[in-house]
Amino acid sequence: MSDQGVKVAVRCRPFNQREKDRGAKLIIDMNGAMTTIQNPETPNEEPKKFTFDFSYWSHDGFNEKDDGYLEAVPGSKYSSQRRVFDDLGQGVLDNAFKGFNCSLFAYGQTGSGKSYSMVGYGCNKGIVPITCDELFKAIEAGDPATKYEVTFSMLEIYNEQVRDLLSKDNPKGGLQVRQNPKLGLFYVVGLKKVAVGSYAEIDKRTQEGTANRTVASTNMNATSSRAHTVVTITFDQISKNEAGEETKKSSVINLVDLAGSERADSTGATGDRLKEGANINKSLSALGNVISALADLSSGGKKKVMVPYRDSVLTKLLQNALGGNSKTVMIAALSPADINYDETLGTLRYADRAKKIKNKAVVNENPLDKLIRELREENEKLKSQMGGAMPVAGGAGMDPGEIERMRKEMEEEIRAQLLANQEQMNEMDESFEDKLKRNREEQEAMGAAQANTQDRKSKDPHLVNLNEDPMLSGVIFHFVEPGEMTIGRKDATPPPMIALTGLSISKQHAVITFENSEATVKPGEQGAKTKINGVPLTGPTTLQHLDRVLFGSNHMYVFHNPLNPKAPENTPTKIDWDFAQKEIAKHKGFDTASAGMSKEQIIAQEQILELLPMVSEVNAISEELNKHRTFEVILISGAAMEGYGSKKGAKVVVKMKNLLNGNTWLWERGKFMNRRYMIQELYQRHLDGDEDVMKIPKEEDPFWEPPEDVLIGTANVFLQSLSYALDFDDKLSVTDYKGVEEGNLYVNITPCSDKGKPLDEDFFVEDPQELLGKPFHYKVTIKSAEVNKAKYSKGLHVRYKVYQDEDFTSTPVIKATLSPEFKHHRIITYPAVNEDQLGYFEQGCITFQLFGVQEDSVNDNRLMKMTTKELRQMEQLQNPGMQRRQTISGEASEESKLRNELEVLKKKFERLEKKEKRIQDLCSEWKGKPVEEQQFEPFWRHVSAVANSSGNKLKTRVEILNTDDLVSVYSFELDPNAKEQTHVGNNNPEAKRNGGLGTGSSDSPNVIQSQKMTQEASAGGAQNGSNGSINSGAGSKACIIQ
Repeated sequence: MSDQGVKVAVRCRPFNQREKDRGAKLIIDMNGAMTTIQNPETPNEEPKKFTFDFSYWSHDGFNEKDDGYLEAVPGSKYSSQRRVFDDLGQGVLDNAFKGFNCSLFAYGQTGSGKSYSMVGYGCNKGIVPITCDELFKAIEAGDPATKYEVTFSMLEIYNEQVRDLLSKDNPKGGLQVRQNPKLGLFYVVGLKKVAVGSYAEIDKRTQEGTANRTVASTNMNATSSRAHTVVTITFDQISKNEAGEETKKSSVINLVDLAGSERADSTGATGDRLKEGANINKSLSALGNVISALADLSSGGKKKVMVPYRDSVLTKLLQNALGGNSKTVMIAALSPADINYDETLGTLRYADRAKKIKNKAVVNENPLDKLIRELREENEKLKSQMGGAMPVAGGAGMDPGEIERMRKEMEEEIRAQLLANQEQMNEMDESFEDKLKRNREEQEAMGAAQANTQDRKSKDPHLVNLNEDPMLSGVIFHFVEPGEMTIGRKDATPPPMIALTGLSISKQHAVITFENSEATVKPGEQGAKTKINGVPLTGPTTLQHLDRVLFGSNHMYVFHNPLNPKAPENTPTKIDWDFAQKEIAKHKGFDTASAGMSKEQIIAQEQILELLPMVSEVNAISEELNKHRTFEVILISGAAMEGYGSKKGAKVVVKMKNLLNGNTWLWERGKFMNRRYMIQELYQRHLDGDEDVMKIPKEEDPFWEPPEDVLIGTANVFLQSLSYALDFDDKLSVTDYKGVEEGNLYVNITPCSDKGKPLDEDFFVEDPQELLGKPFHYKVTIKSAEVNKAKYSKGLHVRYKVYQDEDFTSTPVIKATLSPEFKHHRIITYPAVNEDQLGYFEQGCITFQLFGVQEDSVNDNRLMKMTTKELRQMEQLQNPGMQRRQTISGEASEESKLRNELEVLKKKFERLEKKEKRIQDLCSEWKGKPVEEQQFEPFWRHVSAVANSSGNKLKTRVEILNTDDLVSVYSFELDPNAKEQTHVGNNNPEAKRNGGLGTGSSDSPNVIQSQKMTQEASAGGAQNGSNGSINSGAGSKACIIQ
């Protein structure tokens, strides 16, 4: 017996192209066995450190050879595929020859490099193919007296269902998983195991499994990143012991590529009412719980720990690998980019727990005769149990119905065990040579078809599949024959030449005609959904080389025409899934160019490309299950949600709409992905014939959501007027996320006293800096609104936040009107204005969000008689050619800001006009006084008070007291020298002699002592008073008073 811990390795991949495009930052470093991760949000903090058996640096330090093989640059720390095998795979192989069970599983988020390490791409083969290759090399060099037998199986676990990937026909609901009562281990009933005699045969079977996996994932709308793939190699060594008995040393090698480890909560699903009911990541969560429980057991800290193997299909099948008789290796794949920090840290912690597990592996060696005898004895015992009365444990207190049900369950278990034992005995009775011969004959037939496909690819036009998983692209081929070829569902009459299964595939879906080296495609029936290069197919269209064709929701193909291989201009030589999805997004109105984009914009674009095919799929399921719901991807700017100047970037959300009453909901990305997974599960039950799917309570239906208030639109009020102590009163346009006007909002923002009383209309601040350190109060008033759409008459309310508010302030809900009178008031007080608050006035705004109340009712009963497909078509007809706008227009916010600035400038101008008018009044009053009463000092004092007033009330009336008989000139546009002289004039005797304006000659434009010119100037000032200016004549700068 070998008591050994799980061997754990981590591996860091290079940046992918998306990460390079957005200028991703590296957060992973490795030094020997140590791996460190740096939080990009806190770069000054100490990185978190983890130590594993191996830390593989594959991020950089490599060169690509002409054949595509990646080799380490001399002196670099790059870990190649071969090095990873030498450390991990070779150990698996050595233990297999010793008779130990072995398991190797890869863990990490989608796109972190799991499949590259496990399977590899091209000539950079991964652990699985190298292990298989080396296995047969070792067999060839092994003991001639030992007989070696290798069998191969390949399965996939998706949504808690097991699919045999070496079989084209899997039962509805998947293969059953049962427990061997004697050994306590779980096994898959009816899983196909094929005898193989070389690595080439394993490679062909792997290709077969990959092809079946592709077809299944396409037909069932399954996302490959959400599925676990398990390859099992059973390696038997049969030899004779010293007593001459035949002994079998058996090793089971499990090679597991786990599903992506993305956590639901990190994508925003937290708070979804149905979150607990989703199977998303259920198996990985269960695996984490098993690893934690085993780690506790191995540490000895807890003596009574129940290991929850039964919580998922995956943990049942990995029971032996994780906590039993197995030598186990885990490789955790790490994403190096800063955007994946949370997921990568989660992966490191997961791996850190796994290394604490200790297994007790034993050599599996038994005489063959003993194995067969034990199986026969067990079968006889099971048969006797079936024939006799079976006692039901714990039957006391149970009603007869429960006892009968338990008895039937026990009978079913016994019957299944009998069949499993009989199958095992039959396998032992059939020689390995016979199994190998049978499977080779089967493979030869498949090989001939594969060879024919390879030969025709360079000669005949064909469609080849695209998949989001690169390993599943280029696997399915449909050759286009001369004449007409029909495409549709297999239940069509007559049967189509190319049969497709899945969402939005019509019976007569499309027809391809090939004549004179040219192919054309047309819809097979009205409403059949096909897209060519992202554009819906409405009539006959010529297919050109490398055109992208989407049948239904997810059958994506590239058309190849070797007879006319000229592709349209600007078509890339390599077409991948991302390119095809960007093309679809572009035709839906989303910008797909990444040049000049910020990091946040590129991330939003990636999320859009990720969600679009998912939304298309969910819409198709809604049609098929007739759920009366439609979904669309929208991009809402931070300004629309949180106000102009929001530091948060645009948010990608999915809008769900009830086609019966127009109710809408906005789901964050995580919530939608959570619901989409449940919708897939519901649809799978429908395909499996579960009639209860159409009768589930609405509370359990992932398509149903209780009514919630809907955001109709937003309006921004910029606060620049407050920095000048001016009020704002205007009718604001309320726009939705597309920039469409939905109504108006009447709002007033007014500086006020602490009691809410408006300041005197003459109060004005010329320099906002004067507000610093002083108390300031302003009142927000929401008067009323006008809403365009009648459906919002059920109730309307407004909410908003001001600077440093944590919670929204809301108005009462006003019902039964489209012109609600809110009459809402709120006073905001700053005891002493600081720089941040002043900056908020000058640059910030208040975003008012207008919400409408929704009710779960149907306004028009005639709509109930229409299907979801008909309702969606009707909605599209009602909005012909409507161009989608992906965000609330930034121009709308800028326009609102400019309007506000203009309003402030107008009010400042009005204040200055009032100043000017009051000074004119002073001039007129002075002029009207008798000469003996015209005294300069009081006049100068009051004119200066008016001209220099700031932050105070402007005096409406000024009473002038005569104290001197000086002549003075007041200038509105003093040159710098004259201005300087003005400031010292009152203390300068020479200035007094020159009218109190400082030194100046008698011909200065600012000082004129002629009686005649004084009279003309006074007359000119009176003439121009109505125009808001005071002049002493054309081009003059001074008003002259004697």
